[in-house]
Amino acid sequence: MPHVIIKLYAGRSEAQKHQIAEAVAQAVIASAGSSEAAVSVSIEDVDPEHWNEKVFEPDIRARAETLYKKPGYEPK
Repeated sequence: MPHVIIKLYAGRSEAQKHQIAEAVAQAVIASAGSSEAAVSVSIEDVDPEHWNEKVFEPDIRARAETLYKKPGYEPK
């Protein structure tokens, strides 16, 4: 523990995904005091056309009480 799930617009390269995952893992290790072996990170690609229905509504709007960093946008 912990496991972090990142949902991104599709289109990033594997190298970019590895870089993002490593940066997030290091941030979790530093801020939560977790060991490197305890942290895992997955990345899910989301088609931009489906962002609202697959991410914004179920993960952001419907679970707003769990957000510690809220987005600065509203879907159109």
